[in-house]
Amino acid sequence: MSIQDIIEGKKQWRAHMARVKALPPDYRIVYKEMQKYLFKVGPVDLLDGSLLPGIVDFFEEGAASGKGVLELIGPDVAAFCDDLIKDSRTYADLYQESIGAERGANEEARG
Repeated sequence: MSIQDIIEGKKQWRAHMARVKALPPDYRIVYKEMQKYLFKVGPVDLLDGSLLPGIVDFFEEGAASGKGVLELIGPDVAAFCDDLIKDSRTYADLYQESIGAERGANEEARG
């Protein structure tokens, strides 16, 4: 990754966060909770993908139509996030694979 790529990535992230800051307070709170959750358990390609900008698009449309954020996503933020990433490879998947590979290597060493 070149320095130019890093600079461009930071510019894009700042622009993204400016959009988040422009959301109504309830939307901002829920977005930050979703972001925390997704950074913890989310897809491996979270920062490279379109998931976070897509959420902001969705929230901007909901706010523009006058809906509350929980009207859009429901009462369970984690369940909403899980549904968004259900077909994505997550860090939890990678961890499980590494444990499986480690077990397999240990079994081969014993065998």
